Amino acid sequence: MSAIGVVCRKEVLETARDRRTLFSLLLGPLFGPLLFVVLINVVVSQNLTSAEQVLDVPLVGAEAAPNLVALLNARGIRPLPNHGLHGLDDAAAAVTARRYDLVVVFDDRFADEFATDNGARVTLVFDRSNSRVGTRVERVRSVLNAYSQQIGALRLVARGVSPALLRPMLVDEYDVSTPAGRSVLMLGILTYFLLFATLTGGLHLAIDTTAGERERKSLEPLLTTPVTRTSLLLGKMAATMLYMLVSLALTLAAFNVALGYMPLEQLGMSSGFDLATATAVFFVLLPFAPVGAALMTTVASFTKTYREAQTYLTFVLLVPTLPVIFATMLNVEPKLSLMWIPSLSQHLLITNLIKQEPLDPAFVATSVLASLAIGAAIAWIATRLYRREAILG
Repeated sequence: MSAIGVVCRKEVLETARDRRTLFSLLLGPLFGPLLFVVLINVVVSQNLTSAEQVLDVPLVGAEAAPNLVALLNARGIRPLPNHGLHGLDDAAAAVTARRYDLVVVFDDRFADEFATDNGARVTLVFDRSNSRVGTRVERVRSVLNAYSQQIGALRLVARGVSPALLRPMLVDEYDVSTPAGRSVLMLGILTYFLLFATLTGGLHLAIDTTAGERERKSLEPLLTTPVTRTSLLLGKMAATMLYMLVSLALTLAAFNVALGYMPLEQLGMSSGFDLATATAVFFVLLPFAPVGAALMTTVASFTKTYREAQTYLTFVLLVPTLPVIFATMLNVEPKLSLMWIPSLSQHLLITNLIKQEPLDPAFVATSVLASLAIGAAIAWIATRLYRREAILG
């Protein structure tokens, strides 16, 4: 253990002396939280602005429905004058050319059909691939539906029929989610940033202490010292884990500060990501550090140059994060059978922490033991590889 500590201390100090590397290790964890908060603020700001601002929409054939136009205007949907559109084909061409995001076209026979029992046709012309148009279409559609239901109810009353006959069943909604639980919709990808920051924190050291020393021809004299190769490699991995945990701690601290500037309350959410939660997340991800350090060291041991190791490890960084992406997309729920998978088990536990739900001790124990066991197995493989003489080639 003393030999491992000496090697670990040596690698930590050598990396700390490289100011450029140390600067990137300390500032790198700040970019993820900053980017995350900026993107979320932009998305939330766009959605809230689209829902509240006055919306100018070209109305083709609006003279046939003055009352409906007045209702649209009262709901903040203002008819755009002098749009120069005549008919559905002109509207489609204008939207395709991105002159307008949305055009409302009243059918040529709207007035005649509206005066009868037939349904008068209104067409919403938009491009679904335009990310800005979704909220605007829903605003216009909600007003049109409300107007249609109101006219339908008045027609029934005029004929002596109760509008309640059209509602044989009343459907109520009872949402049991909490503001913290709803925040997972926004913060569910948080684990991805944390895992990526943890891995990148030790990436440089994992490459430099293996392929880097082989390329500089300093590995052979290092192996001739009176230290077993196992102790030598474990010391290098310990130093890699230390920098990984420093990167994780800095990222968590940055997220703890940055999430305070997210307007989640305007969406009926709350982050609940306070200092206690950040500390709990750190200890949940702690067992993942040996897995990442051992995996990067093992892969780097197969390479001969720093550039080659950097190329391979760039792909290795994606492996632990893939389960998190799929779990977020598929809304995977925590199960004991999933707790043996590193990165995925940590993601599921962190999701519970964000929801402010208690952690199942069995889930935590399985995640910790499985991650440590897998990390130890990969580290054993790395030590076996370093016992070969071919490691110097």
